[in-house]
Amino acid sequence: MDGNESRNSGDERYVLFKQDDLFSDSFPLMREIRRQGKLCDVTLKVDDHSFSAHRIVLSATIPYFYAMFTNNMAESRIKEITMKEIEPQALESLINFAYSGTVKIDSQNVQGLMVGASFLQLNKVRDACADFLISKFSAHNVLGIRYFADSLSCTHLVSAADKFINQYFYLVAESDEFLGLCFEELIDLVRRDELNVPSEEKIFDACMKWVKHENSRTTLLPRVLANVRLPLLSPQFLADHVATEELIKTSHQCRDLVDEAKDCHLMPERRALVQSYRTRQRHCNAVGYIYAVGGLTKSGDSVSTCEIYNPIKMEWTMGEPMSTLRSRVGVAVTGGKLYAFGGFNGTERLSTVEVYDRKMRKWTQGRSMLCKRSAVGVAALNDLVYVCGGYDGVTSLNTVECYNPKTDTWATVAPMMKYRSAGGVAPLGQHIYALGGHDGLSIFDSVERYDPITNTWTKVKPMLNRRCRLGVATLNNKLYACGGYDGNTFLSSVEMYDPVKDTWKPVASMNVKRSRVALCANMGKLWAIGGYNGESNLMSMEIYCPETDTWTFDAPMCAHGGGVGVGVLPMP
Repeated sequence: MDGNESRNSGDERYVLFKQDDLFSDSFPLMREIRRQGKLCDVTLKVDDHSFSAHRIVLSATIPYFYAMFTNNMAESRIKEITMKEIEPQALESLINFAYSGTVKIDSQNVQGLMVGASFLQLNKVRDACADFLISKFSAHNVLGIRYFADSLSCTHLVSAADKFINQYFYLVAESDEFLGLCFEELIDLVRRDELNVPSEEKIFDACMKWVKHENSRTTLLPRVLANVRLPLLSPQFLADHVATEELIKTSHQCRDLVDEAKDCHLMPERRALVQSYRTRQRHCNAVGYIYAVGGLTKSGDSVSTCEIYNPIKMEWTMGEPMSTLRSRVGVAVTGGKLYAFGGFNGTERLSTVEVYDRKMRKWTQGRSMLCKRSAVGVAALNDLVYVCGGYDGVTSLNTVECYNPKTDTWATVAPMMKYRSAGGVAPLGQHIYALGGHDGLSIFDSVERYDPITNTWTKVKPMLNRRCRLGVATLNNKLYACGGYDGNTFLSSVEMYDPVKDTWKPVASMNVKRSRVALCANMGKLWAIGGYNGESNLMSMEIYCPETDTWTFDAPMCAHGGGVGVGVLPMP
């Protein structure tokens, strides 16, 4: 918009006129003058291509040419300048950008444009190219894009590619690009703590596939295997797949690594002393959907409802309901499927199991447990699911059942030392931990740990508080216990267990008292969902950030009144 502005200066009066569209009108005219070949004072040559332009326009819009033409360089005086670091098509597009402020980015020209923009220091164009490549990420191209971004020192694109690779490693490992990695690039990947894999088996399988892709790589196997965390593999996998691998059997160095892993399992009392890279758990911050299953209405009735939370959109949506009403239900995720175990349907305790397949968006009946159980603790470890304690309608239970999804069978394992109903159960390292709960008479602060190798439970350091109906989850190789009920008070307090130091310490309390709270880890944070505050069932959710030791509220559930079971399925 044009305008006049009146000013007074002593006895003189003047008008300051401003034409707002002068610059937007001028550049199209400059572009037309250049198209006609008039007033051009420089020619840029690439291979056998020549592009005429105006030094003043290039200097004003492209930092590279500003430095060249205004610092008394030889190029500031010569008519023709040869360019060697840029493709002809990219240079033409970027010169046109200098006159128009627009550039077309597509799959065919994006890499050439990004190289040219980086060379000419057109950072906004470079970043636009990076964002375009990010939108095109797939398991089959992300490694190549990351290599390209690294060659340009584009940290924004490198970081985005790394996050994608970490989250979808199991798919990236199936790509041709993965098999084409050099040794150093492979090791850079498999050493990452952040890789999102259901078990170390996926890392081992990917590495063996890479080694076997070319005969010349077999000599690298000991160095590759040294970067796989073999002690984190299950004893069964070590015995059946690793130790029987012919390339490993014929290598003394590989056999030594396998023996080290076996020793970690055979001598559990020494595991805490073996603090090497290979015994460190991975702790990915992958993004997953949170499934809130079963639970209660606000009035306390059992439901079959399933809600799904998308942490990117920060919203809950309705999922497919189960076929059975289930409150006080146990939930676990293994093999990419969500399992709902037992619970209470409003009339009786259940032994039935339902399985959710995300690809089919469908619940199906699973193999029923050996016992009826509600208020049950459930944890998945090494592709098996352990269902611990609970209440069968008559008494609190100490029995433990183990489900094997591959064989679709249940087996009884060693019972817990305590009868635990409404306790918390979670995996940590190569153990299952059972926390708190009650036996119908007393509420516990005790904690015990199950070793699948020896099929035994042992006591560990008790919690700082007695808790039943608590939430338990593992994050960054620490165990968190939050909320619950101590017999007198509904709790908002939270404590953290360090298995190396065998110590509990308090962390920040939740904003709300929550008994029957569901707790899960996702995106490097804890998510406390629903519960009961002593007066009403809760739909609210809050998130714990370990870096800042703070809890913040997020979107509440839309259909539940608390008492849900939760599981996290990685985003596809």
